[in-house]
Amino acid sequence: MHVEGTILRGRQFTPVEGRVVIADGEIVAIEEVETESDDVIVPAFVNAHTHIGDSIAKEAGGGLSLDELVAPPDGLKHRLLRSASREETVEAMARSLRFMESTGTGAFLEFREGGREGVAALRDALAGRGGAESIGARDVESVILGRGGSEVLEVADGYGASGARDGDFDEARNAARKAGKPFAIHAGERDDLDVNPAIDLDPDFLVHMVHAGELHLDRIEDRNTPVVVCPRSNLVTNVGVPPIRELAERTTVALGTDNVMLNSPSMFREMEFAAKLADVPAAAVLRMATVNGAEIAGLDCGVIEEGADGKLLVLDGDSDNLAGVQDLVRAVVRRAGHGDVERVVL
Repeated sequence: MHVEGTILRGRQFTPVEGRVVIADGEIVAIEEVETESDDVIVPAFVNAHTHIGDSIAKEAGGGLSLDELVAPPDGLKHRLLRSASREETVEAMARSLRFMESTGTGAFLEFREGGREGVAALRDALAGRGGAESIGARDVESVILGRGGSEVLEVADGYGASGARDGDFDEARNAARKAGKPFAIHAGERDDLDVNPAIDLDPDFLVHMVHAGELHLDRIEDRNTPVVVCPRSNLVTNVGVPPIRELAERTTVALGTDNVMLNSPSMFREMEFAAKLADVPAAAVLRMATVNGAEIAGLDCGVIEEGADGKLLVLDGDSDNLAGVQDLVRAVVRRAGHGDVERVVL
């Protein structure tokens, strides 16, 4: 198959007219030829941090603090997850997956609560089983980081720890290393007290780092530790916003939408907010939403180049919203939305 239009090619998203040729799920050629298409072809997004289990509780808990909302074991989200049936949880997650796919997400990194059963429920949502049959299977790719005892690594793709203040994660980190799977952890979300203990665990990546100080920035630069930022979530929970520009000067930064309870899992919204919040170029933000997350997760997507996975987002460049733009990359990051999506190729 092939897709024609203006292609945002490579890591610099250079606009070229032509077609992307895909065979067996892989980009096999990028042909620079004249076309009559107004479409804009972008790499599908990689949402680098989600909690889609709480899709059962969208917009619950308005006005509550971060701890009241999500702190384990008895934050509002955890109580709601315990009270929901498995079928309800699976169906709610499947709906979020369908929305993510329709808004251009090709892969996501999920911090999944509930141990082995929590991982199994998400896999059922992905496969269209266990309450999600009427919604259908999803084509979006998942990297599921489980939580609980280290035995969750038998079924999960890695381990996603809540935060260094919530327990001792040495065993889980060591088990993940032994299994050859990633270990990641939240850090610096409410304050800076858990940042150094989290870095000491030598994680594959950190999430949030709202309260990263100069010492922390030096440490992550020295260790080459990537960071996933979720600025909309941080604003909603009133903990501040991450220093995106300073982090990006030191390490690889990716974007995530965090809890579905608090925010829609739309990478369009996350990009726009991050771009208008931080003093970084549009191309850097688009990398945060695509190839940076893919590289953190060890995936072969997030960029349009030969050999990469054929995961593409096709936008209508002649939509009422996008017609007449002067800078395509800036428009994709700061202006494009769900209504501009022509199709998603996964």
